[in-house]
Amino acid sequence: MAKSETRRYRLTGLSCTSCSAKFEKNVQELEGVSEAKVNYGAAKLTVTGQASIAELEQAGAFDNIKVKPEQEIDTEARHQKPAFWRENRSQLIAAVLIVLAFVSQLTMIGEPHFLTASLFIAAIIIGGYALFIEGIKDLIKFDFSMATLMTIAIIGAALIGDFAEGAIVVILFAISETLERYAADRARQSISSLVKVAPKVATIRRNDLEQTIAVQDIQINDVMLIKPGQKIAMDGIVIKGESTVNQAAITGEALPVDKQLSDEVFAGTLNEAGYLEVQVTKRAADTTLAKIIQLVEAAQGERAPAQAFVDKFAKIYTPFIILLATLIIILPPLFFGGDWQRWFYQGLSVLVVGCPCSLVISTPVSIVSAIGNAARHGVLVKGGIYLEEMGKLQAIAFDKTGTLTEGKPTVTDFVVLDDQFEATDLLQKISALEIYSQHPLASAIVALSQKRGIDATPISIENFKSLTGRGVQGDIYGITYLIGSPTLFVSDSKIDTIKQDFHRKSKTVIYFGTSDQVLAVIGLQDAVRQNSRQTIQALQTLGVKETVMLTGDNQATADQIGREVGVSAVKANLMPTDKLKEIQALQATFGRVAMIGDGVNDAPALAMANVGIAMGVAGTDTALETADITLMGDDLARLPFIVRLSRSTLRTIKQNITFSLALKVIALLLVIPGWLTLWIAILADMGATILVTLNGIRLMRVK
Repeated sequence: MAKSETRRYRLTGLSCTSCSAKFEKNVQELEGVSEAKVNYGAAKLTVTGQASIAELEQAGAFDNIKVKPEQEIDTEARHQKPAFWRENRSQLIAAVLIVLAFVSQLTMIGEPHFLTASLFIAAIIIGGYALFIEGIKDLIKFDFSMATLMTIAIIGAALIGDFAEGAIVVILFAISETLERYAADRARQSISSLVKVAPKVATIRRNDLEQTIAVQDIQINDVMLIKPGQKIAMDGIVIKGESTVNQAAITGEALPVDKQLSDEVFAGTLNEAGYLEVQVTKRAADTTLAKIIQLVEAAQGERAPAQAFVDKFAKIYTPFIILLATLIIILPPLFFGGDWQRWFYQGLSVLVVGCPCSLVISTPVSIVSAIGNAARHGVLVKGGIYLEEMGKLQAIAFDKTGTLTEGKPTVTDFVVLDDQFEATDLLQKISALEIYSQHPLASAIVALSQKRGIDATPISIENFKSLTGRGVQGDIYGITYLIGSPTLFVSDSKIDTIKQDFHRKSKTVIYFGTSDQVLAVIGLQDAVRQNSRQTIQALQTLGVKETVMLTGDNQATADQIGREVGVSAVKANLMPTDKLKEIQALQATFGRVAMIGDGVNDAPALAMANVGIAMGVAGTDTALETADITLMGDDLARLPFIVRLSRSTLRTIKQNITFSLALKVIALLLVIPGWLTLWIAILADMGATILVTLNGIRLMRVK
């Protein structure tokens, strides 16, 4: 591997965030490595430079971390996972020794017996050997980690003869780490379930020869042959056949979607009914599913604000606990005549109960669980910061076309204003201009032209120009024609009457003509999505104070749509820059604001909002790359879900941090009457870790 080469690895055995940070630091210090980054949420390691797998696993030996190249098939990795007893044999042997020691203690009543003490000491050495090695290494480096705290406490307990409690601390700490590792793996299942969605092989036709090959070897323009009941292995376009396809893995849609000639299909979806032939359009690494996995993994590696705060707090907190334990050991005997052994024991207990494990794990396990849950339901969240922002939203702005409406307007009226012109001739010119436009209204006009059998290709357009937010213009046979907003034209009373009539019927009006004369008026209508009103009501029920529709459409049409869907405010006749200003105004009034648009023409407003959400753009690269949150399915109902999930995440993080700190404070207060024991300390620490972890995992169940 060249020094500048970057490689990615999958990790197993990564138990906690502090272990993740230590592993990253250890890899960074390897000779030949210029940069290393561990993504705890996705259990991935990215290394720039030169290092063998053996060297990487040695760097993670303290946590029994195993490293595999990212390219290896996950099923192979699962088959190679060691049995539970083999993976935890040291702790199991130690547990057996402790049981024997207690049996010895009960049967040999009286003075402490040599056999009992020997069994406890053996349990401490065998069960805590790896912990001691790491703790001593960290102590030499003045790195006050959890391993350091536990090592000092266990060795200290042994020195004062409390062998039983020292052994119990070893075992309970091991149990705590095992449960923490299990919980982290459980939270990461959202990624592994996505990875397993797409098949590893596919049947293709290449050079008139059918063959079954690995997806990595499939090339663009290969033809996949997909039978009913088979999963689709690659993104592509249907070139033969009709079927229904279950797209839940990509979009979260509950119902199958009809697919026919020229429709797009996605890797990881299920062909349910008919036979399909699909022309591949993307390589395996570039499919929509692959990008979703990459985005979710990157999101789970991003630190949320709460997590960043906890990480900084832990760096101060751990040395503080060591200082506090030292003072508890020294001050009472020196100044108040306390018993040295008693206060030494209390100090050791403080080290154990002060272990920041539960505090450090409280946030990331919640973030990982929530982002994974969202991905399973067709909502991609770019990082913990956006999850937190969604939970604090006070206002949400909606684009109209394609968001609150279906985004598929149809032409309802075509009025020719001058009898000298034929409708067919004008429609041909209009279509020739609109072919160059990407706007949904343009597509509706082109669709009408095609339906009437009008061929616009013979007409040549020169000096074509897009008038942002207003329309397009171009020269046809030396005459400059415009099509778009009425603001581009000089109007009269007849034209105004037609326009007002269309507006009363909630129709969008487009003019066609020259700079001097309007030749035709076109009326278009876009149906409101069936669930738009329910979504707005759900958001208002959740306490979102302001729901605003921002549109470039006319005020009358916008008001009509606004009444239908139930938004609290409507802003019409807006250019892209005007939408940006509206977002700024909402932020000045309400603080945190989200903008929902199509991810392309609403880019300025999406970028300005605290959270930019792309709507109804399954498979669109632009939306996946630019939006903070993407609703993969064409379904607004996902919006209240992600708001609820975000709020639940914020609430869970606060609960975890509060509970973790409160439990430690209560345990520390037991020092005053001298009631704190190593047993209570480790149970308090382990209990807090388990409870905050389970509380975080609950977020995977939010529906």
